[in-house]
Amino acid sequence: MTIEPLLALMAALRDPRTGCPWDIAQTSASIAPYAVEEAHEVVDAIRRDDVEDLRDELGDLLFQVVFHARMAEEAGRFTFADVVGAIVAKMIRRHPHVFAPDGSPVPPGSVSRDPEAVARQWTAIKAAERAERSRGSQAAAGPLDGIAHALPALARAEKLSARAATYGFDWTDPADVIAKVREETDEVADALAHGTKADLAEEVGDLLFSVANLARHLGIDPEYSLNLGNMKFERRFTAMAARLAVDGTRLEDASLETMETAWTAVKRAEGK
Repeated sequence: MTIEPLLALMAALRDPRTGCPWDIAQTSASIAPYAVEEAHEVVDAIRRDDVEDLRDELGDLLFQVVFHARMAEEAGRFTFADVVGAIVAKMIRRHPHVFAPDGSPVPPGSVSRDPEAVARQWTAIKAAERAERSRGSQAAAGPLDGIAHALPALARAEKLSARAATYGFDWTDPADVIAKVREETDEVADALAHGTKADLAEEVGDLLFSVANLARHLGIDPEYSLNLGNMKFERRFTAMAARLAVDGTRLEDASLETMETAWTAVKRAEGK
């Protein structure tokens, strides 16, 4: 099936006379949170390797794109076709090792396809695009401009540190980043002993930023890694509660010592 039936459906939902009252009442601002939610659900389906759910969640995410594009078209700003045209042009521009400027294929062997060289080229092209967008504006472009504030904080921390690294502001050895994490942990402990709540919040933020930086140096997505940790904790906590229940103990009535004993048993069982 092509995209046309979905575009027609969206137009029908937004029809002022016969459409859905809820859909008609929406604005890009009012439905913006749903785009974030649907993107997270796509990622969740990928992590669970649920192919059917991934298909459905990709559809939900595409619906958000079509929804925003329809409202923009109604306001005379741009159309869905403009969205497609813009991303095609951007991908051609950012892949000069694959496409010529007119979109035709680059002959094999005519340019480098080394992955590291391609990554550096991508970064340079994006930097040139940011500089081009800033021309003519009253404020000069900052070195960290363009990193979305709406990103999850951990993901944004990784992107901020990655951007800073393109200017040479970075460690060369992951061991140095580990030392920085330890330093920040000590500063959290010092704030706990002598600081205010605001001091603690700032120092914990520094610690989390350093951990995100460490993940980047190790080639690990910090959001993915934290989600693995979340799932592990959820799995073990649920198993701990089940183990207590077998012994006739409700989680609500268990002492910390009893829970820790059951937790250790769960970890040991997982190890086997």
